[in-house]
Amino acid sequence: MRINAKNKLGLIFFPAFDWAISPTHPEREERLLYTKDQILEEGILDIEGIEEYNPIVASKEDVERTHICVPDIDSIVTMPHLISAGGAIKAGELVMEGEVDKAFAIIRPPGHHAFHVVHGARGFCTINNEAIMVEHLRQKYGSDLKIAFVDTDAHHADGTQNIYYNDPNVLHISLHQDGRTLYPGTGFVEDLGGPGAYGRTINLPLPPNTTDEGLLYALDNLILPILDDFKPDLLINAAGQDNHYSDPLTNMNISAQGYAELNAKLDPDLAILQGGYSIESALPYVNVGIILAMAGLDYSQIKEPDYHPAIKEQSPKITATIKRDVKRLLRAWENKDEVDIRKKFNCKEYYTTKRNIYYDTANITENQEVKIKICADCAGLMIIDSIAHPSAVGKIRAIIIPHNSCNQCSKLGDQEYERAKVGSKFKIVYLQDKKKDKLLSSK
Repeated sequence: MRINAKNKLGLIFFPAFDWAISPTHPEREERLLYTKDQILEEGILDIEGIEEYNPIVASKEDVERTHICVPDIDSIVTMPHLISAGGAIKAGELVMEGEVDKAFAIIRPPGHHAFHVVHGARGFCTINNEAIMVEHLRQKYGSDLKIAFVDTDAHHADGTQNIYYNDPNVLHISLHQDGRTLYPGTGFVEDLGGPGAYGRTINLPLPPNTTDEGLLYALDNLILPILDDFKPDLLINAAGQDNHYSDPLTNMNISAQGYAELNAKLDPDLAILQGGYSIESALPYVNVGIILAMAGLDYSQIKEPDYHPAIKEQSPKITATIKRDVKRLLRAWENKDEVDIRKKFNCKEYYTTKRNIYYDTANITENQEVKIKICADCAGLMIIDSIAHPSAVGKIRAIIIPHNSCNQCSKLGDQEYERAKVGSKFKIVYLQDKKKDKLLSSK
């Protein structure tokens, strides 16, 4: 008897057989081969309602509405990156057009460590697949779409957070191993968003050795209540799998059953693969578990060959830490609209921050200054001054006009662009106008 999926599910598979950082790197060609074999061996594609689709190739315009690539896209982005991003776009369009109920993009290279400004690869990521997908969908279906990300990778989703930190229509939730113990060393409970979107960034750092128990507690008591309140039009699981107990790069204890149960309860519209480097012992089982959960099918028999019940045992200290932070974050979410933004960010006209960003994959150090205009009528104009070392380009300025820009901020952005092009202070000046969907460059 043929099995029928409860939810019609689209799978987009792009293993990028012609791309790797190095032959022995964790992010290498064969990373998804065992997953593909497991899907075929289990007869997943024979289930009525589960169908595989081909990715498309993301355009340069898709990348430009999300990133500022320095000096340009052709210097940074390869064809496999465009196809991986295109796989995410294909998944999003399948759901938005109603061709499927849900979609899972099993793709590489990953993307959630790619920032708004891109000088090279960091954390194995060059461009941000899920952000490129979201910006494509917002351009096509309306920028007023309310988007929610729940990133379950063991590494903090610092790139996606960076892109949407000041966007009021995007809720970004990241559960990850505590940044004090793992790359990229960020993602703490006090990071709650910029002045234009305060409270719409939620970070829950999980202690090393957190098990299914801690992950699912956070889901039930923090994530689901916030999502119920936010009411997104599109819910995306950035489905990193390096929280698995066998992953060689992390110190977490999540099982395939834990991932599947999380996905079944979360009930996302889309899942986009992120990290996960236990390519034989974890990915085949986790991915099949996620597929079955998204399809609305029984996943209770999905277990790793070396699984044993003791893996789910969690120390009382870890449980207490998670409960404390969940309570703190839930309170911050409930009180976010009562915050005096000018007082909170200690600013009058602009909120200014400085940061150093290390591109560990490309061995580049970037110095950034970010200014966000405090505006009562929109998220506020953003100005980013950036210089990378080493770099043949020199200092650049990126001016970003937000989706919901008021007329004053739009006009100010155009003025700042023209002003910055004069003189020799900046080698390249970019104007990314999200409202008009255009990117200008003085190059």
